[in-house]
Amino acid sequence: MALYTHHLPPWKRDEVEMIKKWAKEYAVISLVDIHGIPAAQLQGIRKDLHGKTVLRMTRNTLISHAFAELGGDYADLEQFIEGQSALIFTNENPFSLYRTLERTKTKMAAKPGEIAPEDIVVPRGPTSFKPGPVVGELQQAGIPAVIEAGKVKIKDTKVVVKKGAAIPKKVADALLKLDIKPMDVGLRLQAAFYEKAVFRPEMLAIDEEAYRRDIALAARQAFNLSVNAAFPTKLTVAAIIGRAFSEARNLGVEAGVYEKDIMDAIIARASREAKTLKGIAGGK
Repeated sequence: MALYTHHLPPWKRDEVEMIKKWAKEYAVISLVDIHGIPAAQLQGIRKDLHGKTVLRMTRNTLISHAFAELGGDYADLEQFIEGQSALIFTNENPFSLYRTLERTKTKMAAKPGEIAPEDIVVPRGPTSFKPGPVVGELQQAGIPAVIEAGKVKIKDTKVVVKKGAAIPKKVADALLKLDIKPMDVGLRLQAAFYEKAVFRPEMLAIDEEAYRRDIALAARQAFNLSVNAAFPTKLTVAAIIGRAFSEARNLGVEAGVYEKDIMDAIIARASREAKTLKGIAGGK
């Protein structure tokens, strides 16, 4: 393929060279799917990303040519080129880029034939519809609609389309009537290449708060293990010495070892014991 690219028309050759140039200049190169994004929304996304990233829309074949010519680890990205791919170049880390792209997404109504990104659920409860043909339309879409107190009501919560299934026309029409917008429309990350590694979206979709809590818990557990095992480190040596000092002092007091540093504690203990004994003996 690399040999073939030398015979590309000049404008295609320039595009391939531009992709290769940016791939070497930026820390992260990623593939995103722009299929189904309305032109106005896409322009807004480009505006929001301006200054942070470079969004380049080009042909999949030219992206493939560029990756093949870059060779090495870049070639691993070629398998993720599908649909209507575009390229994003940035110096943000992949996790930050993923969060940025997720913020570009907005909820939109489903179109017949589109694939459900998640289970599409119609919740139970009242609607704003008065009795009429809408009841039959909802029922034909598999939605348990009934008439109650002069209003159309969804009797039970219902999964009308499973994740990964195509959305039937009747269901799409019913969802539109119910103002349920199940489709996330925005830049969908296909893969990101960073420091010779490919990151898939599922690898980047982390709960940051949960991740911070896990790190804090691990740090506390490691600290306690080091102290309890008397394994000194720069962070735990003070706690280990403090614990050892406290245990040695307590041992000296319990054993009645007459050392000047613990004599006050021994005397205080003897005084407490004497008062307790006096109380038991009834003051005699």
